Amino acid sequence: MLDIPSISNIVAAVGVLVGVTLTVQELRNLHKQRQTDLLVRLAPWLNISSSELQEAYVKVLNLEFKDYDDFVKKYGPPLVEKPEQMAIMTIGNYFEAIGALLGRKLLDIDLVWDYWGGTFIMLWEKLKPYAEGLEKEYSQRGDNAEYLYGEMKKREQQLAFKKA
Repeated sequence: MLDIPSISNIVAAVGVLVGVTLTVQELRNLHKQRQTDLLVRLAPWLNISSSELQEAYVKVLNLEFKDYDDFVKKYGPPLVEKPEQMAIMTIGNYFEAIGALLGRKLLDIDLVWDYWGGTFIMLWEKLKPYAEGLEKEYSQRGDNAEYLYGEMKKREQQLAFKKA
């Protein structure tokens, strides 16, 4: 049978073990928080005003083009300071950064879904022909935005499955 000093030692050891475990978890969370803070500070497009983002969003939604060549014909070549290209760059860079945060597990997909939901899916699908054209012509690729799109589609399907 265990005596009181033995029980006391076991309880103390368990307490130390729990404390160490909680400290390690807190240090991991702090490291993630510092990485997120650094990326947000380095990515100016995450610090744009909501009105700028909203304005770019509306401009992009109002663009009408079938493919990359049609876009160039109607709005001029990409990467030029025209309102349409600036709106696409604003939206593209913003979602590229969100995708980078998500890919590094610094953002939760549910948080992104709650904020953007199907809106991002609609934007990406609208801009995909443009992005594919940029990739062919300039070797520029939005890997993080594409990753974000894939994750958002998965989340959309999971939510649809839950409702069914």
